[in-house]
Amino acid sequence: MTAATTTEAEAAAEDLLLREDLGPVARLTLNAPKKINALSEAMLARLQAEFDALAVDGRVKAVVLRGAGKAFCAGHDLREMQAARQAPDGGRAYYNALFAQCGRMMASIPRLPQPVIAEVHGVATAAGCQLVATCDMAVAAASTRFGVNGVNIGLFCSTPMVALTRNVPAKQAFEMLTTGEFVDAARAREIGLVNRVVPDGEQSEAALALARTVAAKLGVAVRIGKEAFYAQSGMSLEAAYAYTGRVMAENMLHRDTAEGVQAFLEKREPDWKG
Repeated sequence: MTAATTTEAEAAAEDLLLREDLGPVARLTLNAPKKINALSEAMLARLQAEFDALAVDGRVKAVVLRGAGKAFCAGHDLREMQAARQAPDGGRAYYNALFAQCGRMMASIPRLPQPVIAEVHGVATAAGCQLVATCDMAVAAASTRFGVNGVNIGLFCSTPMVALTRNVPAKQAFEMLTTGEFVDAARAREIGLVNRVVPDGEQSEAALALARTVAAKLGVAVRIGKEAFYAQSGMSLEAAYAYTGRVMAENMLHRDTAEGVQAFLEKREPDWKG
C-alpha cells in the first residue's frame, strides 16, 4: 500500500505517537489525549517501531518521552481489554499476547543506546507508572500523581511491578501495589521513582535541558555506559567489577576518549569526532 492510499485508520494510528527531532534529542509524544494516552495495542506497536528506529539512529543522543493533554499515561486501554472477553477463550490468548507485547516494548527502553527521559505530568498510573519506572530518568511536574492502582479494580499490577521494584525500595513498592494509593511527585522523588520535580508547566523545559546535557557528552561513552549500567546490575560484586573493568578498558581505547582525557589535562575543550 502506498502513502497515497493509506487508510484513515492507519493515518490515525501513525498519529498516536509524534516525534520531533530537536538537534541530538528526539522527543516522543504519546498522542491519544482523549484516552489519557492509554497503552493500547496500536500505541504499543507505535512505541516499539519508534524505539526500533532509534536503536539504529546514530544522530540521536537522548530521548524525551511525554504525553499529550492533561496527563502522561493512564496505563493499558481497559475498554480494549474488556472487549477481548467476548472471545471464545474469554480473552486468554489476547491477554497473553498483549502483556507480552508490552513487556517487549518496555524491555526495549533500557536496551536503547540513548538515555530515555520521561517527562511526566498529570497522572502516571498502572502501565503508565511502569513506563516512567522503565525510563532511564524522569522529570515530573509538581502536581503529578503516580500509582499502580490495578488492585482497586481487582487486577494486581504484576507487570508494572517489574519496573517499579527496580526503582523503588521493596516495602514502598509493595505498599503502592497492595493499597492502590497514589503518591505525589515529591514522594516519588524521595523513593527514587523520579529524578527531578519542577513547578507545573516547567517540566518540558526541564526534561529537554536534562536531555541536552546528556546529549552533549561523548555519545560512545554514554552508549557503552548505559549498556554496562544495566548489565552489571544483575551480577555478583566480583563479576560486576571484572565486567566493568573490561568495559572501561575498551572505552579508554576509543579515539575520542583519548582526546577527552588529553583535553582535560591541557585545560581545553575536547575535539570529539563522534
